[in-house]
Amino acid sequence: MTIREIADKLDAAWLCCEEEGDRELHTAFASDMMSDVLACPDEIHCLLTGLINQQVIRTADMMDIGLVIFVRGKCPPAEVVEMARQRDMVVMMTRCRMFTACGRLYQAGLGMR
Repeated sequence: MTIREIADKLDAAWLCCEEEGDRELHTAFASDMMSDVLACPDEIHCLLTGLINQQVIRTADMMDIGLVIFVRGKCPPAEVVEMARQRDMVVMMTRCRMFTACGRLYQAGLGMR
């Protein structure tokens, strides 16, 4: 599934790196606890979270996660978006709740971890 397709499924707003929209992703993980993300033994391509601080980007960078989606209409501060942009990491936000976002992506064929 491409990042652009994910954005469409979630009616998500792009915050940075829209030029990466054709990149293929296969797995997603949803959590507001970055320790759970770090403990995931599987490869993760997309992170869904309601946490909007710089730690999210640092964690995603450590785990080679290329897409971060902020749920529940939360918009991260500009410095968080800039940090992601510096790492060529796509960031978007959706008004969907995490449960709804995960359900839509799973139904569309994205592997949920």
